[in-house]
Amino acid sequence: MLSPLYKSRQTFLLTLLIVVLVLALPMSTTFGAQDEPNMNTDVSGEITLMGFGLGDEIATVRADYAQTQIPNVTVNFTEGGFDAQQFLTAYASGNPPDIVYIDRQTLGTYAANGTFMPLGDCITNQGIDMSQYREVAVNQVTIDGEIYGIPEFFNNLMLIINTAAVEEAGLTLDDISTTDWDRLAEIDQALVRGSGLELSRIGFDPKLPEFLPLWVAANGGAMLSDDGRTAMLNSPEVVEALTYAVSLLEPEGGWADFKAFRDTWDFFGGENQVVADQVGFWPMEQWYMNVLAGVSPDAPVAFKAFTSKDGTPLSYATGSAWAIPVGSGNPEAACAFAKAITSVDAWVAAAEERATLRSESGAINTGVYTANRLADEAIFEGGIVGPIENEAFQNGVDVILELQDNAFAMPANPAGAEFQQAWQDAVNRVLNGEQSVEDALNQAQEEAQAALDEAWASQSS
Repeated sequence: MLSPLYKSRQTFLLTLLIVVLVLALPMSTTFGAQDEPNMNTDVSGEITLMGFGLGDEIATVRADYAQTQIPNVTVNFTEGGFDAQQFLTAYASGNPPDIVYIDRQTLGTYAANGTFMPLGDCITNQGIDMSQYREVAVNQVTIDGEIYGIPEFFNNLMLIINTAAVEEAGLTLDDISTTDWDRLAEIDQALVRGSGLELSRIGFDPKLPEFLPLWVAANGGAMLSDDGRTAMLNSPEVVEALTYAVSLLEPEGGWADFKAFRDTWDFFGGENQVVADQVGFWPMEQWYMNVLAGVSPDAPVAFKAFTSKDGTPLSYATGSAWAIPVGSGNPEAACAFAKAITSVDAWVAAAEERATLRSESGAINTGVYTANRLADEAIFEGGIVGPIENEAFQNGVDVILELQDNAFAMPANPAGAEFQQAWQDAVNRVLNGEQSVEDALNQAQEEAQAALDEAWASQSS
């Protein structure tokens, strides 16, 4: 018969062995016990979201993760992107959604007219560490010292190059650059095939009207003062940038023929404009690299940074944010949701799921790029992405990671939507031959400044 001392020693050793085995187990990457310390059981009820669709694994995995962090809250999604008219109608009726997913460039308009609430209390009560988000993105949602949105994606621009077209034109990748504008015009001409109704390849697409801010910054100018109060749409730098960018359409026969041809592209398909040799190169957000990796991984493609006139790598950053309308029926739960869905854990879980799906299908994984700096570090330095065997796409990932610190954004202002509409309308009038560059920008300047003055006055009253 065993003595009590021996049995006690056995029990101790067995317990010690169990502890050692538990500590040796790998950490789970699924949503489980390790997430419980961040779980928020103090919020409950329902929230309704607007503008956020569950179209892919990046959205669904993060939404699922957010739900685990607020287990007592029912989250209702509405299909489609943010619809301004639908939102304003719901707001006017006293029944706004509890939280909306909106472009950071237009968020300021809703903040200024009192539609969105400042998130100071939300950030404090939920303990949201705003330093984890990229400064450029936070600045975009900060109006007059108040934060009105929690940043989400961080889109950056780079040059996407059809290497087959470059080679056919007798050029090399070293020739492809946006630094020397005279040389860029020559390269555009060299890459064009056909013209007008016979156009078969665009040489270079300047991406107007949407990328005018990129051209202005490359020219050493700005469209809006840093404090967001003064429009500068008819400055010499803006006039020169728009005049030049529009001139790049001339070898193709002008805007009408250029656009008609571009509209025929199979942009998201396997016979896209690179595979079909319909474009030489153009600036584009990094998400399109993932499209190409999925539908045409063997396409003759390369990636480089867009550069300013002095050769500095340059990127125009855009993206969305989560904002909470005044009158939200459950702002506390909405804030908790915004915190969870933009957290490092949510982004990492989504990136891991994308990596798994890409691995299972044999597709290239170029990752996901976020406004959460710490999340990107975990994704790209933690082994979730890369190294990619395809040298072109690995280079593309490297280009974007380098550009993230060279990105600028339009300064935050309370007339974001109106300001954007003013300059985009001006570009379209020029493209359609309705006005000269100078006349169009002078009109835009008046419209934008009037909108800014009114919005800032409303903001301070």
